Amino acid sequence: MKQTPTIRAELDRYLKQEGLSLIQFGHIAGMNRGIVSSIVTGNKSMSVNQLDRITEGMGLPEGHFYDLFIENYIIDVPPNMRRIEPFLYRCVELNKLDTIRKVVGAIMDNLLYSPKLFDIAENLFAEGRHEAALLLYENVAQTEKYQHSERLAVCQYRIFTIQVGDDQSQNLRAATVFEVFVERLDEIDQLDALKDLANIYRSMRKWDKVDEAARKMRGKAEVQYSMRHQQKNRKIREHEKETRGALFGYIAYADLLLTGVSEAQGDYQQALQYTYAYTDLDWVLEEDEETQHWVNLFKHWSEGNIYYYKLLSGDINVLNDYIEYIAAATNETDKELVTMLLNLMFAANQYQLDVDHVIKRFEIVIDSFMQQGEPSYDIYTNQVIPEQFARLSYELAYYYLYRGMYNDGFKYLMYSIENYHTLNNETYYINCIGMFEHFRAYVVPEAKEKFSKFIEKVWLNNAKKNIPSSRRS
Repeated sequence: MKQTPTIRAELDRYLKQEGLSLIQFGHIAGMNRGIVSSIVTGNKSMSVNQLDRITEGMGLPEGHFYDLFIENYIIDVPPNMRRIEPFLYRCVELNKLDTIRKVVGAIMDNLLYSPKLFDIAENLFAEGRHEAALLLYENVAQTEKYQHSERLAVCQYRIFTIQVGDDQSQNLRAATVFEVFVERLDEIDQLDALKDLANIYRSMRKWDKVDEAARKMRGKAEVQYSMRHQQKNRKIREHEKETRGALFGYIAYADLLLTGVSEAQGDYQQALQYTYAYTDLDWVLEEDEETQHWVNLFKHWSEGNIYYYKLLSGDINVLNDYIEYIAAATNETDKELVTMLLNLMFAANQYQLDVDHVIKRFEIVIDSFMQQGEPSYDIYTNQVIPEQFARLSYELAYYYLYRGMYNDGFKYLMYSIENYHTLNNETYYINCIGMFEHFRAYVVPEAKEKFSKFIEKVWLNNAKKNIPSSRRS
């Protein structure tokens, strides 16, 4: 039977090899002679801080003995969270995810450790250390999969949030897994979860799922709002949980989401009715600064959307008003401008409207959207906006190509092709390829070369994924 080596034996061998006394090594490692002696003789366990000092004193890289530490002090002895917790945090600092995986695998047979690992995961999540947090959440969720607990639901919510990325197929899988856990969350957390799910489905244009999530969110938010104000001048208890945003906003946002559902169904009059619903917010009782900020934002958004849905309903007379509304929004955030410009281009293509002057005015802004910023864990910013920009590029390409302006048309079409490929949205990616083929006779050499190189790159990447491991070099 193979005997597991020990850190003590490695240290003892090093001291003999270097001819160092316990006192001398203690000075090198910044440790008391008695502690070094106790560690070497086996009379004392070891903390991760002491391990790091010993490792540095021996001239070895950080974390060199971490696997042995797991063998010597975690697997071979009863688990002690006072030793394990600082060790996990140190592994996070050194990005030793495999080591974290080994630690968790060694102790997770015991449900008693689940709450503490969950708390560590929550701390890591709050600090933005999502990869390490994901490992802990997945293990806690696996351990508690038959417990039907709120903690399990929170784990699944965090896993969903972390896993959401560029690949919309993966996002759909993550949303499908998480959706069944929503009802197990705290009533307040359910509102944010439903909002996040709705935005994921909105980015994928799964309008039946958007409709379902929005209606659930609206109903639950109305109950919470009514409960909060059922007693006149009722003071909010200090321990009462708060939503991420103003509570009334979940009701108004549900109506905004339902406008998108109606638009997708071609029912622009119903979309207008939902827009009027979040325009009229006189029922909102709060008067604090944050609430007023969001009330004003919803009213501002509704103004533009009223123009938009009237335009889609065939009222071309509101075009100039809508253009002036967009022109006045030069200080808006990028995500709001993307939505406005997308709406304008969709309407322009529906009714063959001339909006050259508007595109020219915002050309620099539109091109700046190509510069992708840092990933965001806000579902709307990270999912809805990239999809809307891909669609805006498609609508711009459509506008220019059907007007015979091929240089601009193919430029924006390539942006859309690349973005929809990144998003792994097969339906709209194929639509883009179809448009390219439809106008292939007019393709400019520069765009043709770029398209060919892009398609070859996609093919090579897919081919590599499908090569059996035995044939890979």
